[in-house]
Amino acid sequence: MEKNTLHTYKLVLLFACSLVLFLNTELSFLASAKTLDNDSKAFYLGERVHDDPELVTASHHEMLESLLESKEDAYNSMIYIYQHGFSGFAALLTSTQANKISALTTLVFKPESCNINTEHPEVIHVIPNRILKLQTTRTWDHLGLSQISTPFSSSSSTSVKGLLHDTNMGSEAIIGVIDSGIWPESKVFNDQGLGPIPKRWRGKCVSGEKFNATIHCNKKLIGAKYYVSGLLAEMGGKFNRTIIQDFKSSRDIIGHGTHTATMAGGSFVSNASYYGLAQGTVRGGAPKARIAAYKACWNGVEPAGGCTTADMWKAFDDAIHDGVDVLSVSIGGGIPEDSEVDKRSYIGAFHAVAKGIPVVAAAGNAGPGAQTIVNVAPWFLTVAATTLDRSFPTKITLGNNQTFFAESLYTGPEISTGLAFLDSSSHDNVDMKGKTVLVFDSTTPITLKGVAGVIFSQKPDDLLQRCHSFACIFADYELGTDILQYIRTTRSPTVRINSATTLTGLPATTKVAAFSCRGPNSVSPAILKPDIAAPGVSILAALSPFDSREHDGFGLDTGTSMSTPVVSGIIALLKSLHPNWSPAAVRSALVTTAWRTSPSGEPIFAEGSNKKLADPFDYGGGLVNPQRASKPGLVYDMGIQDYINYMCSAGYNDSSISGMVGKITKCPNPKPSILDMNLPSITIPNLEKEVTLTRTVTNVGPIKSVYKAVIKSPLGITLTVTPNTLVFSSAAKRVLTFKVKAKTSHKVNTGYFFGSLTWTDGVHDVKIPVSVQTKIMIKV
Repeated sequence: MEKNTLHTYKLVLLFACSLVLFLNTELSFLASAKTLDNDSKAFYLGERVHDDPELVTASHHEMLESLLESKEDAYNSMIYIYQHGFSGFAALLTSTQANKISALTTLVFKPESCNINTEHPEVIHVIPNRILKLQTTRTWDHLGLSQISTPFSSSSSTSVKGLLHDTNMGSEAIIGVIDSGIWPESKVFNDQGLGPIPKRWRGKCVSGEKFNATIHCNKKLIGAKYYVSGLLAEMGGKFNRTIIQDFKSSRDIIGHGTHTATMAGGSFVSNASYYGLAQGTVRGGAPKARIAAYKACWNGVEPAGGCTTADMWKAFDDAIHDGVDVLSVSIGGGIPEDSEVDKRSYIGAFHAVAKGIPVVAAAGNAGPGAQTIVNVAPWFLTVAATTLDRSFPTKITLGNNQTFFAESLYTGPEISTGLAFLDSSSHDNVDMKGKTVLVFDSTTPITLKGVAGVIFSQKPDDLLQRCHSFACIFADYELGTDILQYIRTTRSPTVRINSATTLTGLPATTKVAAFSCRGPNSVSPAILKPDIAAPGVSILAALSPFDSREHDGFGLDTGTSMSTPVVSGIIALLKSLHPNWSPAAVRSALVTTAWRTSPSGEPIFAEGSNKKLADPFDYGGGLVNPQRASKPGLVYDMGIQDYINYMCSAGYNDSSISGMVGKITKCPNPKPSILDMNLPSITIPNLEKEVTLTRTVTNVGPIKSVYKAVIKSPLGITLTVTPNTLVFSSAAKRVLTFKVKAKTSHKVNTGYFFGSLTWTDGVHDVKIPVSVQTKIMIKV
């Protein structure tokens, strides 16, 4: 190896021209990914050339040996080999060596040719290796997936019904969770009552620091692996405890992986709570499913945990090989979102979906602004976050006996204190010790020691993290203004604060959370994102004892990271019931059957600076409805050819696509329209006059069925469906195609207007959202 530089380079080589999906993970919030300081790089090649993993491995060694001109150097520089889900490797190179390969690999996004030097025709991209950031007791009752039949049933029966009964609670399903690891001693990973591990499972548990595979894995936690070689390569090969404040094993010190695994497939644990709040039975969506934990994210690398590309890729590669049924990865990128042709996009999700494994991803926590949505590629199932029909009301009594109800997680004794107003100009001249402070700006730092409590009139995103040493109360601007008026008109204002209580059911209702990222999709505006929404606010689940929010093994957490495993658990049930459904069919079933109102029938609002009725850019198809999704009637299905058509329409060249899908592919001329991608949604971002698009539906209900179209056109848009009746007459005739013509009457450019298209047979209502924006081309 050369000594003229200490820069290291990661090579992820994947065969033939292709695209790369590059992801960040999130923990409670999303932040832009950070390029590693030592300018590491990754190289991508594509789908495997050989089915035999040993041949794939041999080809990787030969390629690296040809570059380094030494078998020993090639062996020593290799970090990972990707040989299952896709083909490639990660290696340590000097800058000169990396530049040599870079010179041979000039593909960026060229619609006509790959432009790759034939000396190394396998090499595609040179990609920076980056450190990436991480992002219930009531949830399943709220979604109607509980031990009783409906979330509002008055029955006291505890029998298992519906989807849980039909799938034996997902006992044959395997959920893969790529995250920060697992806390195996948690009660939610007990295997009581579980049968043998499914025979198709090919994974394993790996021992490590404070993690004994023989002891800590069981018939519930059937897989546990950790990936740190990519991170260590950036740190001189040493596990530096001053930076990586974590166990060198699958054990989860952050708590994020344990929390998400709980929501996806945790076992039943009764009488769980957070200091008495949110009390009830905790479990996952598929409570008898098996869990495989893939730890690729580490504590201390970033403030909220970090993961490197090389480690994440290996986790995906192993998960595909091991036989998981669904992958739950609470991931997210920076804004603006990387495009699918950008070198920083992520490959694992595409290869998993191509092999029939749904990949569930987070919408991101940078809302409520428009176009903040991340994970926008059409192979992701992207999840937004909603509130539950649960609140934690907290009684506040002012010194003049005015009583208000705010919200908090305060569980201490009643407190009576003085009351003061804190703003940017009052830090130095107001005595705060022992008082409760009113704050209007949620970003105001509360650093004064001795504060008894804080009343926020604008809820801070990190409320739980900021409120361990004093009571934190959330009151909106209106209530805050009333309290401020009392402070300003009273010589010695006081306040009495009671501990919070738990209120479930009505009158609380579902809302899209303010932090949940919104569409439209900035990369491919014709692809609706998010796909679906699920509860992600104050979700009670298991945590690591090292997590400061943990109490008696459990804690509340918030984010699209929490809503993601909710959907993953539901998909585990759906895949148990319908093992042959493709990831696209699963997505369609969820989207077309979702609630557009809350389960109680009330409208769903979207929280933010201006509260409004939620639309498809807030929640996709709506709030996930597990029971209805199991019997959707019709599905909008897709396979590899549909993704090929998408890549052709997006401008990928033939060589890229061929390498990605593992077969020679040539895009047609003219290229397919992106509007024709067979998604369970219609999004037209630039309608000038009129356009006609195509969709295909597959009957998964009764063999002989007749569906009629019900159209709700967006304002100023005329939708025409041809034919408007679909007749499924036999088992051989389960797939039918229809066309939708959209025509605008607007004479000016507009924002988006929303409508829907529903196919109904009187039993099934198969509804997809329609979003249309008029754009008049300016001729100059």
